[in-house]
Amino acid sequence: MRDTLVLNASFEPLSTVTLNRAVVLVLQDKAVVEQAHPELRMRGAAVDIPAPRVIRLCRYVRVPFRRQAPWSRRGVLVRDRHRCAYCGRRATTVDHVVPRSRGGGDTWLNTVASCAEDNHRKADRTPEQAGMPLLRQPFEPTPADAMLLALGHDDVDALPEWLAQPAA
Repeated sequence: MRDTLVLNASFEPLSTVTLNRAVVLVLQDKAVVEQAHPELRMRGAAVDIPAPRVIRLCRYVRVPFRRQAPWSRRGVLVRDRHRCAYCGRRATTVDHVVPRSRGGGDTWLNTVASCAEDNHRKADRTPEQAGMPLLRQPFEPTPADAMLLALGHDDVDALPEWLAQPAA
């Protein structure tokens, strides 16, 4: 399923929606297409529009200020692009840098994506104790960064340079 980025009228990222929902917003004149997929088009009996990749709402929507992105296992995997922080292979699990049994919590700075083998090998130890250095340090993404990362690596690269901001 392709996700479409929704921008507020002020060009700040708000959320992602399905391609079908994005087309409905455009057809109802609630949004305009800022960037379209180069080769995809949405066709109907009386409609032929480019498939939107980024849409911008026509009216400004006030959103409460959110200082940090909420932590989730899926968010950690997306942040680390499904790459193991110990060996670089495909990651399927989340590992706690400081194990929960030793006081480590479910936070952005204490969790990394990990392959099952390395997660099992590290077990209930810190990376230093296990002799498994991290290839990259965990970081806390901003809410906007988390949303752009959720679009996927290929989609972020295809976004306009004014919108694609590198994550820390």
